[in-house]
Amino acid sequence: MEELEALRADALAQLEAVDGADALEQWRIDVLGTKGRLKALTPGMKDVPKEQKPQAGKLLNEVKSALETAFADRSKTVAASGGSSGPAAGASAGTTGPLLDVTEPGISPGLGGRHVLTRTMDELAEVFARMGFSISQGPEVEDEWHNFVALNIPEDHPARDPLENFYIDGKHLLRTQTSTVQIRTMENASPPLKIISMGRVYRPDEVDATHSDMFHQIEGLYVDRNVSMVDLKTTLLQFAHAYFGADAEVRLVPSFFPFTEPSAEMYVRMHVKGTLQWVELGGCGMVDPNVFEAVGYDPEQWSGFAFGLGIERIAMRKYGIPDIRWFYENDVRFLKHFA
Repeated sequence: MEELEALRADALAQLEAVDGADALEQWRIDVLGTKGRLKALTPGMKDVPKEQKPQAGKLLNEVKSALETAFADRSKTVAASGGSSGPAAGASAGTTGPLLDVTEPGISPGLGGRHVLTRTMDELAEVFARMGFSISQGPEVEDEWHNFVALNIPEDHPARDPLENFYIDGKHLLRTQTSTVQIRTMENASPPLKIISMGRVYRPDEVDATHSDMFHQIEGLYVDRNVSMVDLKTTLLQFAHAYFGADAEVRLVPSFFPFTEPSAEMYVRMHVKGTLQWVELGGCGMVDPNVFEAVGYDPEQWSGFAFGLGIERIAMRKYGIPDIRWFYENDVRFLKHFA
């Protein structure tokens, strides 16, 4: 404790004699630095008798606070005098006013930008909004009813294999498709309805340049009287023209999905690296009557179509991105390219 008091008196006396910014910084290093005089006294606390430790600790904090306050005050004094004194100070000695040169060009702040996936989803929402679709959302943690049963996926279907899903417990899992939002929307709304939903989906795929265990989908659903495949293809063709250009073509190739009948895979013919290519974007089809019955819709009165497209796949084709992993690596070069 005597050493602390001696340090305080000696250091404050030295601080008063400090002349110039360089000397002030050297004082800070010698007294308050990580290898300074104050730090060197700290290990001695273990040798203080137990009954005196509270008093010694309090004094240590007081000395540290006093020295730091004195250093801050002295820094302001040195700065106000131009940072130095004597012959080296020249015309700066004794000057008053701001030390900032307001005529010097400033540094432009770094501005962020929307991630390319966010931009793509905003663009998709705008395109489908112009066609009368509203946006619906649903949870990413789903139950088997909404993820499988209501979508007409039988219990023995390979898509329900535990190895093909991220199960949280015996009845809940991370959703594997945004089709679950269709079910939730139809459960809570009467037809006609026209919605899209966008969000993350999860599948335990092996990650490579074209596959990921987490990706994004956009799901579309239109339910009304007398909806047909003509309405579906017209909608997808309008989307392709609006998003990829007037020369984009759409081809529906027959396929199978448990929740649509008939079903098809959507291919779009677009420019990829300077050449026209057919690119698969997702699946589509007419809503299966079993799906309507699961949500209480009468399939004799109502019909509808649904489609599900991969958002990463759309962005990769539109912006020429060859590897899906680039979306999630947080490489500043990649992010700045789309900012």
